[in-house]
Amino acid sequence: MKVNMKMHPTAIRFALAALAILVAILMGCGGPVKYPNYYTLHLPPPPDPPVAENVHATLAVREFRSPTYLRQGAIVYKTSPEQIGFYNYHRWAVDPRAFVTNAVAENLRASGNFASVKLFDGRTDVDYVLSGRLDELEEIDYDGGVKVRVSISAQMMNAVTGAAVWTNSVSEVGTVGQRDVPAVVSAMNGTMGRAIEKLLTPPPAAVAK
Repeated sequence: MKVNMKMHPTAIRFALAALAILVAILMGCGGPVKYPNYYTLHLPPPPDPPVAENVHATLAVREFRSPTYLRQGAIVYKTSPEQIGFYNYHRWAVDPRAFVTNAVAENLRASGNFASVKLFDGRTDVDYVLSGRLDELEEIDYDGGVKVRVSISAQMMNAVTGAAVWTNSVSEVGTVGQRDVPAVVSAMNGTMGRAIEKLLTPPPAAVAK
């Protein structure tokens, strides 16, 4: 029996298309792998606290809350007040909520206005509990130039009565020297430092004493 080795033109076209796709996939697999860059916020350590005199109030700081999009790891930018974008290959190495919580606790500890300041562990063996929210930590790409914005709010409550005895909120904007992510993170560092300083002025201990 004689076998016909000729292929139909349509079948040939399908075979060539499949071959082209396979080659493209193999070339893509052989290309360089792009890994994300990781960043962390960094603030100068606060000074050592002064010697406590007649200070007895104790304080616990809860982990700050934040919008869901700030907890996803990627550095955030906004091209309009309504539109949020994410840098796929530029991410936070540390959850910004944890960073802000620790920075606030360290600054309150350094103030010397409390006998002790610790992170909240679910216990109520303190006089006051401070809770807060990181509302904004993002690059702003509208209204002229590149800027960053940090917004934080916090309140301190009596651990026994649950009454709020102090509250404050701040929103700080910083300028970015050049259009790249390391410069954005650097601007966020300075803006975050100013925001925390303003958040704790006047200090909660002025009410606690």
